[in-house]
Amino acid sequence: MVITFLRGQEAPPEKNLVPNGSFENYRKKSSSIRQAIPWTQIASVDFYQAPAEKDTTAQRGARTGDGYIGLRFQKRYKEFAQVRLAEQLHRGTVYEFEMYVRMAYWSNAMLKSFGALFSKGGYHSQGDAVKSNIIDTICKKGGFVNGYQWFKISGKYKADGGEKYLTVGNFFHDINKELPRINILKRGFKEAYYFVDDVKLTKAPGEKVAVEYVASIRNDEDSILTVKKDIQVGEKVTLKNIVFDEGKYYLLSESYVELNKLAQYLLRNPHMEIRIGGHSDNIGSAKKNQKLSEQRAREVFEYLIKKGVQNKMYFKGYGSDQPIASNDTEEGRIKNRRVEFEIVKK
Repeated sequence: MVITFLRGQEAPPEKNLVPNGSFENYRKKSSSIRQAIPWTQIASVDFYQAPAEKDTTAQRGARTGDGYIGLRFQKRYKEFAQVRLAEQLHRGTVYEFEMYVRMAYWSNAMLKSFGALFSKGGYHSQGDAVKSNIIDTICKKGGFVNGYQWFKISGKYKADGGEKYLTVGNFFHDINKELPRINILKRGFKEAYYFVDDVKLTKAPGEKVAVEYVASIRNDEDSILTVKKDIQVGEKVTLKNIVFDEGKYYLLSESYVELNKLAQYLLRNPHMEIRIGGHSDNIGSAKKNQKLSEQRAREVFEYLIKKGVQNKMYFKGYGSDQPIASNDTEEGRIKNRRVEFEIVKK
């Protein structure tokens, strides 16, 4: 099946503009959100790939999948999670936002407000928290506890135009006033801790959707991603025209056509899980080839996430261990220097 998107063809399902919105994809297991690319942190945000230790609440762990994050709020301290959107927002367009939040069992205080900020340059200080650019949920009486269960924060946002960043957290200027105690009879140190999962931003129904139109390309076999209609779990698809400088792992712009097609394919198949594999020829040491092949696979993995692909993905480098042609000729070595993806789950 040749994947092309031409004028008049049905658009892909609504796209979540928050990359890695469910925190399922990461470079490696770690307690730092920096591994859940492309998310970043302001202060120190925790990243979980399993239920928190000693969490015995009814909805322990992630809301969906395995990954989720945690934000800490204290008397003079608060944390934010921030991400660059898959595409900048369009002026006048209405977007729908939602995320799920759950209080941690060890909290002895609760937040009165929790929300999301949309900005052109990201959040750096309280001055960046422009009220008109915030979707905020405010609890006027008490605060957010909800029996330590997940609850949804949602709202609509009309874009100024050019917003590139989403920041999640509490934007009230005085955090201490936002932290009422759960038990007013207990004094001492206060802390509210909230888990966050399934962050999503899409164009509101009825809003115009920007569709990528692809001009006809004469040589489809060389230029467009080709995937069999009946592809099975375990089958592999070689990506064509994925270009790197010799001995380097940074993607060159010639690779973007093929990778954008793969992104669209995965957006149309959101439940499909894939493993991205990097391969090399046998020139140079085995150790160097192994590292280079893994770095190249990781570059493809990260590119797809930043394009808004939400599918669960893995990446792995195989070095020169799985050639598909002879390494005795330059033509064969070119074929062996490849990136492919394997269907892990449909």
